[in-house]
Amino acid sequence: MIRYSLKCAEGHSFDSWFKSADAYEALETRGLVSCAVCGGNKVTKSIMAPSVSNPSGPPPEPVSADAPAPLTGGGEANPVESAIKAIRAHVEENSTYVGGKFAEEARAIHLGDAPDRMIHGEAKLEEAKSLIEDGIQVAPLPFIPKDRSN
Repeated sequence: MIRYSLKCAEGHSFDSWFKSADAYEALETRGLVSCAVCGGNKVTKSIMAPSVSNPSGPPPEPVSADAPAPLTGGGEANPVESAIKAIRAHVEENSTYVGGKFAEEARAIHLGDAPDRMIHGEAKLEEAKSLIEDGIQVAPLPFIPKDRSN
C-alpha cells in the first residue's frame, strides 16, 4: 500500500491510499481519482517527504508541503474536518444508531410499523437504492460510526 498527498484543481488537499504506484497511475489516467472534498477529478500528487523506516520505532507520518494543519498538536482543524465533526456530533445527539439493521428499520418507520424517529446506521448499496426507489429518504453520512473506526 502507498499513501499519496493529493490536491485537486480547486486547491483542496487530502490523502488517499492506493495498492501501488501503478494502481494510482491507472486510476488517475482513467479519471477515477477524485477529490475527497469537492468530488472533482482533476487531481495531482502533492510534494511529499518520503517515509523512511526507523528501526527504533514506528515510521513517521509523511507530510505534504501544502497539507492542512493536522487535528493533533494544537493546530487548527481543516474546515472540512470541523464540519464533519459537527455533523457527527449532531447525528449522534439527535438520532438512534441501528447498526446493520438500518434498511429494515427505515422501512419499518416509513410503513408505520416502528416508532417515528431519526436513525443512522449502515446499509448495503442495494438496500439504500431500494429504500430510495420506495420513496424513503436516506442520505450517506461523511463518517463511519465510532465503534467501526480504528
